[in-house]
Amino acid sequence: MKILVRAPNWVGDAIMTIPALQAIRAHEPNAEITILARRWVSALYQGQGLADHLLVMEGLADPSATLRAGHYDAAILFQNAFHAAWLTWRAGIPERIGYARDGRGELLTRAIPVPLLGEIPAHETYYFLELLRRAGWVARLPAVDEIRLKISPESRDRAAKQLISAGARPSSRRIAIAPGAAYGSAKCWPPARFADLAGRLIARFDADVVLFGAPSERDIAARIVSGMRHRAVNLAGETSIEDLAAYFSACDVFIGNDSGAMHVAAAAGVPVVAIFGSTDPDGTAPVTSRRTLVRVAPSCSPCFLRQCPVDHRCMTRIEVGLVEEAAGKWLEQRGRE
Repeated sequence: MKILVRAPNWVGDAIMTIPALQAIRAHEPNAEITILARRWVSALYQGQGLADHLLVMEGLADPSATLRAGHYDAAILFQNAFHAAWLTWRAGIPERIGYARDGRGELLTRAIPVPLLGEIPAHETYYFLELLRRAGWVARLPAVDEIRLKISPESRDRAAKQLISAGARPSSRRIAIAPGAAYGSAKCWPPARFADLAGRLIARFDADVVLFGAPSERDIAARIVSGMRHRAVNLAGETSIEDLAAYFSACDVFIGNDSGAMHVAAAAGVPVVAIFGSTDPDGTAPVTSRRTLVRVAPSCSPCFLRQCPVDHRCMTRIEVGLVEEAAGKWLEQRGRE
């Protein structure tokens, strides 16, 4: 059997599909599985043993022709978009399984009703697993307490050496900070507060602060660095998504907004301090026991907007001391290990 899986386009969503991808492999252990994904998502799945092949959307001149030539028996659509169903329909894949939404139900052979509020656990991990359950690919929803990425010792060692080359000290505690969020600025804690927080933690723990982010987040990282009295290692825009988990695994704690980087850090096994404002941790909290959620929710939260139309109170009400306390507990614990 040949199975095509269309992965979501968001990094955080891609991490949250991992239990469902593992369930597909368990259901069809002898199948040949191909994941179709955007470049930045495909890189996350590399070397994870979740699929036999990875197809990168950006590398396909004619995606429907490529899929047609693949002679797939079934397609599972974790991406919700109409285009995902249209593409597999155009490719003539006999079984096309996906949620019946975005006007695509007629293009699916198994148009699965979207779960109603309260029908399944709120976390998005279960949204992907429920698709498989309703399609008969899993008997029941498993409990998902941890999601982990495989990181080779070689990748971990290489990341540690690169951090030292960038200016981190070999024996210092390292604090990873990712101040951006691809979805929009409403998710982001103010850069000035990240700068204040970084200074406090450096002074308290003699730690190295390492800033991470996509190329589009270089400006946010630069604003944080300019507001600091201490030196930081600024790797915003300088790391690839393939190496991000290894970089995080070489750090002692991660601090960031509800973002793809947050989910990658949790899957890398590093303790996570996650700052939530406009979104709901019940749905998108990092899937790890090593986490602290920081949230001071006003009545308008969660709003799920990309930009705040008022005064960003869900984030400005989160004082630096709250995040410092959360990160400090993890750093103290790491110091005793």
